[in-house]
Amino acid sequence: MTKSTKKMLNLLPKMEITAKYQQTKAGGRAGCLLCPHKCQLDDGQSGICRVRINMDGELISIAYANPCSISVDPMEKKPLYHFLPGTDILSLAIEGCNLRCLNCQNWTISQNIPDREERYTLMPEEVIEEAIRIKSKSIAFTYSEPTVYFEYMLDTFRIARSTGIHTVMVSNGFIEREPLLELCNWLDAANIDLKCFDDALCKKLTGGSMKPVLKSLGVLRDRGIWLEIANLIIPGWSDDLQTIKRMCEWLFDNGFSSTPIHFSRFFPNYKLADTASTPEKTMYEAKNMALKCGLKYVYLGNIHTPDSGNTSCPVCGTCLIRRDGYIVRSDIGSNGICPSCNEKIPGVWK
Repeated sequence: MTKSTKKMLNLLPKMEITAKYQQTKAGGRAGCLLCPHKCQLDDGQSGICRVRINMDGELISIAYANPCSISVDPMEKKPLYHFLPGTDILSLAIEGCNLRCLNCQNWTISQNIPDREERYTLMPEEVIEEAIRIKSKSIAFTYSEPTVYFEYMLDTFRIARSTGIHTVMVSNGFIEREPLLELCNWLDAANIDLKCFDDALCKKLTGGSMKPVLKSLGVLRDRGIWLEIANLIIPGWSDDLQTIKRMCEWLFDNGFSSTPIHFSRFFPNYKLADTASTPEKTMYEAKNMALKCGLKYVYLGNIHTPDSGNTSCPVCGTCLIRRDGYIVRSDIGSNGICPSCNEKIPGVWK
């Protein structure tokens, strides 16, 4: 075993597990098949995610049962507006991410290595026990990037499904098709962050490409997973109205017209600390463009205006769910029917 491998062993939690989706290579190398980076790793080397490591020719994960963050959030914080609105959700994260977003809000954990921060020890069955204890109907892996602790998420979701607890992933969608298909067997809802709709800018902003994320949206749609999309509007990066128009047209043309989209307002952060906040005018221009392109459920985040988070019937205009921050007042029944015109509003309401 090399000195590099021994050094990485010192970072391992009490439990290390064999990583799924890997390929053994000649000369002790290991290939990761989890995300589109497809890292090819020498002995002792970790992937871009920092949590999958080649140990003596085998890929192992150091992100299992060691969450650094556990909290109870409103469902709307994910954000999910058409999935059990007004309920709370047990939310967990482990350090690590397969992107390098310049604007990352949670960079202290996403751009870190498991065990570098204070952490908990929580096996998958203990996550479910905690959800039951606090009477939470749902659990989410969020804050960092759940893809990189795929095995922990998958094992937890399997147990959750058997107990009737809903499962949620908040993700960048930068994952290969096969692991995503496996996850879909146990996944109820997802919010996917579509960073921008210009591949060259996407690579500069995140270190990843846009096309794999679009493919993930299609997989989730085709597998019947409840899906909502987030798009952060960053001045100088993702605020071009014509690019936003192309994104909305693509969503409409590819069967996402009824998929809620959340345009979020940017505030200076991380490596874009000197970038100005998104003007409110830009936010409303994006919303109006999305509606003009045929998207039915368009929301604004990180902006406090009376109608930015309300859910209205796209047919008769009746306001069905009023949101004031995380305070939710709903007039939509568990069947999702508009009481004024009987329009079926897509979502998971009970």
